Amino acid sequence: MAGTCAHAEFFRAQPAWALALAGVGLLAAARAALRLALWLYAAFLRPGKPLRRRYGAWAVVTGATDGIGRAMAFRLAASGLGLVLVGRSPDKLASVSEEIRGRYPRVEVRTFVLDFAADGLAAGVEGLREAIRGLEVGVLVNNAGVSYPYARYLHEVDEELMRTLIRVNVEGLTRVTHAVLPAMVERKRGAIVNIGSGSSSVMPSDPLYSVYAATKAYVDQFSRCLYVEYKSKGIDVQCQVPLYVATKMASIRKSSFFVPSADTYARAAIRHIGYEPRCTPYWPHSVMWFLISILPESLIDSIRLGMCIKIRKKGQAKDAKKKAQ
Repeated sequence: MAGTCAHAEFFRAQPAWALALAGVGLLAAARAALRLALWLYAAFLRPGKPLRRRYGAWAVVTGATDGIGRAMAFRLAASGLGLVLVGRSPDKLASVSEEIRGRYPRVEVRTFVLDFAADGLAAGVEGLREAIRGLEVGVLVNNAGVSYPYARYLHEVDEELMRTLIRVNVEGLTRVTHAVLPAMVERKRGAIVNIGSGSSSVMPSDPLYSVYAATKAYVDQFSRCLYVEYKSKGIDVQCQVPLYVATKMASIRKSSFFVPSADTYARAAIRHIGYEPRCTPYWPHSVMWFLISILPESLIDSIRLGMCIKIRKKGQAKDAKKKAQ
């Protein structure tokens, strides 16, 4: 009883500003603890959703012959979904589909050839719309994307590369989503996963990759708007934001703890489908995101610019070597 009175006297003796400051600190600490607990649950304990039962029997995966798209196709097949693999190379599509059938004999796999960078994109996507008509497409993975061959200043970006970046990363993703959505709305269920990039959602800037980063910023905002538009209609829209993954597009061959293989990333990615509107499924990437967020933007800009200038010099040296041969 005496201890309680002593505590009460102590608090009465403190100025109001000190008590208010302590209260704010306590609230901030509680908020931080809650965010940490939620992150730990999502990263390590939260189960993936039953994709086939919740969304539908089929998944459409664009850019399905390499990297993240290919790895996610295998993971979706493991979840029991039929697959429509979309890519520009008939030979690669045939190879991937045969490999999936060999590993998962009960999974039905179809392919559709579509070059997102070629002329006639609208007609090509319309052909995809007809090809999936009648299929219960529950999951769409918009993975097809292109980046720069290597870092370069905007004035060094030629017309063809600029057109390809915008056509594939913006127009292609938008048109495919537009083609798949109506049937999901009619069935009142579905999941759309758009593969974004840390270059636009994590980093404050990505100098010497400006057009690429801008197209991925479109993917991020497009996804968020659709998440709000269609949540009440039973459709979960998500932008997944990886940092570096060991793929051909990233020009990284060897994986590491902070640079996962495509399969390691896909394993985490599948578990996150249907939850947050924007996420970084591979947990070491989310740790990097947090660390980047607490550093001054000017410092991150300076470090990233230095990295990209080095990448540019290496790319230019390779080009000069090829021309000399």
